Amino acid sequence: MKVTEHIENANGKPLFSFEILPPLKGQNIQCIFDSIDPLMEFNPPFIDVTYHREEYEYKEMPGGLLEKKIVKKRPGTVGICSAIQNKYQLDAIPHILCGGFTKEDTENFLIDLDFLGIQNVVALRGDAVKSEIYFKPEKEGNHNATELVTQIDNLNKGIYLDSDLQNTSATNFCIGVAGYPEKHMEAPSLDSDIYFLKQKIKNGASYIITQMFFDNQKFFDFVAKCRKEGITVPIIPGLKPISTKKQLNQIPHRFKVDLPDDLIMEVVKANDNEAVRQIGIEWCTAQSKELIKAGIPVLHYYSMGKADNIKAIAREVF
Repeated sequence: MKVTEHIENANGKPLFSFEILPPLKGQNIQCIFDSIDPLMEFNPPFIDVTYHREEYEYKEMPGGLLEKKIVKKRPGTVGICSAIQNKYQLDAIPHILCGGFTKEDTENFLIDLDFLGIQNVVALRGDAVKSEIYFKPEKEGNHNATELVTQIDNLNKGIYLDSDLQNTSATNFCIGVAGYPEKHMEAPSLDSDIYFLKQKIKNGASYIITQMFFDNQKFFDFVAKCRKEGITVPIIPGLKPISTKKQLNQIPHRFKVDLPDDLIMEVVKANDNEAVRQIGIEWCTAQSKELIKAGIPVLHYYSMGKADNIKAIAREVF
């Protein structure tokens, strides 16, 4: 079932969903099931599965030459989605990236998903690899999420890259895209960011899921701006409970997300990470309750493979 259909069928009742990481290369899928099982009591209609592109590093060889070595740390998104749908009988939503893929790669990826009966995808540009300052698309790839959405929507219309194909079958993907209440880190302004977000919706996206935020007012302001610009699709808030002191620096640096002063000082004064974890649970629980009162359709949690704090929050909210 499509995400938009889940929301419609809920008749205003807020839904619970979360996002997981594929296991590190060398691990098996049981670690994924172990992170999902504790959260099944809250009846998630869908689970997002991130995709991690191939990265590369340069290894110095004898004589000083550098050898380019491909590193793929978290493979398996498609297989994980299939396994989740088979085991739990719910919808698994893979992330699809521009980075690391040609348009032909993307088309084949989507065909595999269609064969597996996966009806939802999240279309993302993806980040630059660690060795690059700025994002670089593949030579024959999509340059941004707007182009990626267009390719997926074309496939939904039966339009393939090879225009000579005859009697093609149309896919039926529900396309989600990312929204940034505090703007994307590379966007010059929030207004320009929303301008391009609107283009993604125009090109075929059906819902928006946001980057994490810790101040609900920023989400409410973002939604108001989107509605003013004529964006009417569901906007799903993404939440993450803070759990360690290190995240006070990591989250703003990596995601360009601000932390409220009250939250910062609570964490600074905490004696240890167990105290920080409890602060994060309480803060995220308060966020969740306020968002539900505001009528959001889904609360989406970034679990990062750790279910215990999400479970504690969900028990207070759902």
